[in-house]
Amino acid sequence: MHITLNGQFTATAALTLLDMINEQGFVPDAVIAEVNFELIKRDRWQQHLLHEGDTVELLSFVGGG
Repeated sequence: MHITLNGQFTATAALTLLDMINEQGFVPDAVIAEVNFELIKRDRWQQHLLHEGDTVELLSFVGGG
């Protein structure tokens, strides 16, 4: 299936949001996820099914000073 991930057209074999996060090499505890402009709570990632053409934004927070 193909999705848009952080603005880039991306192929994925993942069925769920959590699977895609892991497949793409992101650290689940270090990101928040938005699918089609809707924030998805972390406890729903395993149940949230991805669909052809979804737009996914993964945002990671970096500390600094």
